[in-house]
Formats: sequence, C-alpha cells, structure tokens
Amino acid sequence: MGPPTSTELPPKTTECSDAPVELTGYRRWLSENLMLLVTLSGVLLGVILGLSLRPLNLHGDSIMLISYPGELFMRVLKLMILPLVISSLIAGSASLNAKMNGKIALRTLVYFASTSFFNAALGIALVLLIHPGNPDLHNADDRSTDRRAVNLLDSLLDLGRNVFPDNLFQASIQQAHTVYLPKPSILHVFNETMNDTLASGSEAQRLSEDLTEDVVLVRDIQYRSGTNTLGIVFFCLVFGTFLGTIGQKGQVVVDFFAAIFEVIMKMVTCVMWLTPVGISSVIAGKILSVGDLGLVMSQLMWFIVTVAIGVFIYQFVVMQAIYFVVVRRNPFKFYAGLIQAMLTAFATASTAAALPITFRCMNEKLKVDPRITRFVLPIGCNINMDGTALYIAVASIFIAQMSGMVLGFGELLTVLLTSTAASMSSASVPSAALVLLLVVLTAIDAPVQDVTLLFAVDWFVDRIRTTNNMLGDCYTAAVVEELSRKELMALDAASVNYQDMPAGTPNGHGHGHGHHDGGLLEGQTELETSSKCVMTMTDSVVVDISAVMNNVNLQQEHCNRRV
Repeated sequence: MGPPTSTELPPKTTECSDAPVELTGYRRWLSENLMLLVTLSGVLLGVILGLSLRPLNLHGDSIMLISYPGELFMRVLKLMILPLVISSLIAGSASLNAKMNGKIALRTLVYFASTSFFNAALGIALVLLIHPGNPDLHNADDRSTDRRAVNLLDSLLDLGRNVFPDNLFQASIQQAHTVYLPKPSILHVFNETMNDTLASGSEAQRLSEDLTEDVVLVRDIQYRSGTNTLGIVFFCLVFGTFLGTIGQKGQVVVDFFAAIFEVIMKMVTCVMWLTPVGISSVIAGKILSVGDLGLVMSQLMWFIVTVAIGVFIYQFVVMQAIYFVVVRRNPFKFYAGLIQAMLTAFATASTAAALPITFRCMNEKLKVDPRITRFVLPIGCNINMDGTALYIAVASIFIAQMSGMVLGFGELLTVLLTSTAASMSSASVPSAALVLLLVVLTAIDAPVQDVTLLFAVDWFVDRIRTTNNMLGDCYTAAVVEELSRKELMALDAASVNYQDMPAGTPNGHGHGHGHHDGGLLEGQTELETSSKCVMTMTDSVVVDISAVMNNVNLQQEHCNRRV
C-alpha cells in the first residue's frame, strides 16, 4: 500500500510562533534609524541644556561636572582609535595585492589633494566676496610684539618626520615637531658674563637687554604628547601590503587583525548607546564655558557665515555632483546614510573620534566595500582635511582684512598653496587648525597675534568644518570604490577561479607521477591537501592577477558581442 494521501498542506514555517515578525511601515523606519535618532537627541539636548543653564552663571566646578560624562565619552572613543586604525589598515591592505594597493593609494591621494585645493580656492573666493574682516574688531592695545618663528618648511619637514617614525612604540604616544630655541653659545656667554662681572643692577639689566635683542633662534626637533597616527598608518600600510604577498603563511595574521576589527566594531555599537549622555554633555559644557556668547557671535558673525556658506556649497553642491558623475547613483541617499557619523563628528569636533561611527555607517548601512573603507578612512582622517583647508584660507585673509592689508595675486596664491599643504599636515584633533593658521599668516607677513580673536568662536567653527573633513573621507571611499571596481571584480574572480582548480599542487596543476588516491602527493594526507586548496583573496592575487584581469576583459567583450 502506498502512503496515505491527504489534502492538508504542512504548516508554513512563518506561521510558527518562534519566527521573527518582519516590521513594516514606520516601525521598520524607526528600527533602522534608532541610532540616528539617539544621536540627534543628544545634540539637541546638549544645545538646550547649555543655553538654559547659561543665565545661572554656574561655578567652574559645576561646569566641569556637567562636562565630565562627555569627557569620559570622548576618552572611550579615542581609546578605540589606535586598535581600529591598525586592524583596519593591516586587514584591508592585506586583502589586496601590492599593485592594487598602489593604485588605490594613488587615486585616494590625488582625490584628497584635489578636494583640499578646491576648498582652499573656494574659501579665498568667498572671503574676498563677503569681506568679513573689520579693522575695528581687535584692540590695538592688546597687540603683542611676539612673533612665533613658524614657517611652511618646518611644517612639511615635521610631516615627513612623523610619516617615517624611528620608533613605532614612541609613535603611539608622541609626535615630532620643530621648536625654536636660543642658540646655546649665546646663553653660555651671557651666563659667564653675568657671573664674572661685578656690575650694578641697572648695568646687569642693560646687558641682559642688549644680549636678548641679539639672540639667534635655532631649530630643535622635540617630541610632544599625542599619537603619531601618520607614522602608524604608514607602517600598517607597508606591513599589510607585504603580509598579503606571502600567501597562506600570513593568513593567520590577517585573520587575527580582522577579528580585532570586528571586536572593536561591536564595542562601538555598545558605546553608541551612551551617545545621548556623552554628546549632550560635551556640547552643553562647551556652551557654558564660553564667556560672552552673544558679543562674540555678533562681532564675528560674518566670519562664521563665510565659513558656513563654504561648507554648505561644498557639501550640498560639489560633493553631490562628484558622487553623481562618478558613481551614477542618488548622492543625497548616500548623504542621508552618513548623518549619524556627521552628528558625532560635529559633537566631538574630531574626525578621528568619529572614525568608529563612520566605519559602522559605511560598512553596515551604505554597504561600501570593506576593503576600500579599511584602506581609505584611516588615511583620510589624518590627511584629508577639506574643511580645514577652507577654514585656514578664510581665517588668514580675514585677519589680513582686519589689519587693513591689501593682498595681491602673489599673496593670494601663497595662501592657496600654503592652506592646502598645511591642511594635509593637520592633526585630527580639535582646534589643530589654529596652529597651522600661524604658518599661513607668517607666509603672507600678517599679524599672527590676531589669531587669539578666533579662539572665542573656534569651538563652534571647528565643529562645522569637521563635518566637511569626515564627509570628504566617506565620499572619497565611494568614488575610489567605483574607480577600482574592475580590479575588485578581478580579485573576486581570481579567488573563485583558484578554488575551482584541482588539488594536485599548490597551483592546482597535477603531475603525471607521484600521485596516490586521487591526486595526493606521496606522504601527504588528505587534510594537508585540502588546507592548501583553501585559497584566500590574498593568495589569489599572488597567483596571477594579470591573467585574471585579461580573462575578465575577454568575458566582458564576449558578452557584449553576444548582446
């Protein structure tokens, strides 16, 4: 007898009570954008709290306690920067071959330099058009005759010293910089003269003034506190590139750093739930710590407006146009996916502090290739400073306008070039651009002491321009991914082709002798053979990437002919 027939169908698996219910409508939107709403609530809460508590004229200790949760939030974010940069760069560069790394690096650096140059030119055009500089803003009595010996050459040389550190462990806590100190021989002569001369007080004072006027300053290379991220980035890029060339032997190291990256990203997800408290504390504390908020904003309003207009034009016009032309997709949808990272960058005023959140948005929400994001984003947060280039160009000409200086074409060209170069050597920390501003002011012989006027509003302008820096990194990754799509497809195809090869030898080609049991070498177990056949993406690149590229091109041409 056959099995009993029945017209009843088995119950659907989706009807099981244990199956998850798929959300629809506003519930789905709320679930997908919950973290964004949490971040936005933190920003709004911080602004409301800061403005509400200002009339109370709180004591410094009270302001410190309000800022304390935000300080801890910033410290936790910065704690994850170094392991995140190291793991992402090594895992990302090892997943590509050396030739591919070179192409991506070249495209990335060209894009960074081009956008920074454009932002500096945009800033110069806007500041000349709006002319925010008013000579009545500064007080002549407050002017100081002290001029710091800062020039572009020192900044560029320090950039090279930090890119090539002599001690990797020192680079994790210190970075090199140039300082000017009095020539030791003059101080030695002065001390000997003061000790050997029985002069009166007035005579000693006159001698001291004469020698001080003739003091010669000499360069001295010293180290200051702060992570030398540029040096660590360079080492990790080189290390990861060579790691990808040794094939299967280095796979355990690649897996190790890939696991570290995944762990850090899970930690970031947990930390993000502290965003409302942390970000609101940071913003409220900064608003409460400013002296006369209304007076400062009214005096420097046109300067703030000039920078804001430049940031607006670049973000909503230039960036979107570049993305649409290159990627051929809706740029504003891409922009909307980065709002959470942008709010974090605005609140922390640091591209590096927002880097963990940026990774999360790019990889999980926008689905940009992780091989590109792990390569581009860590480099971008240290080199690509589009907003900083715009700010330095505007601020330097703004200070020159306050001093009544008339800048010719040569001075404007100097501002353009020095702003671009200085921005690419900027540190991804709050208010780092004020130090670089001295370089540009010295180059055009503008009064460097007027920089102190910008300290009052830099806490706000810094947050505006940091969003430009962060978005510039993200759009660079998207553009580089599109430009490198053929190479990425070749890497994937190489991996698939290698896995389809027979397992006779490491290259997949069997020999006519010495095989037993279906292609095993003499004395070789099946487990050893199968392990050699597991081909990772890095191994596939080492095998024959050029041949795979030719195969991909031939397949595309063949498909086009058939169509």
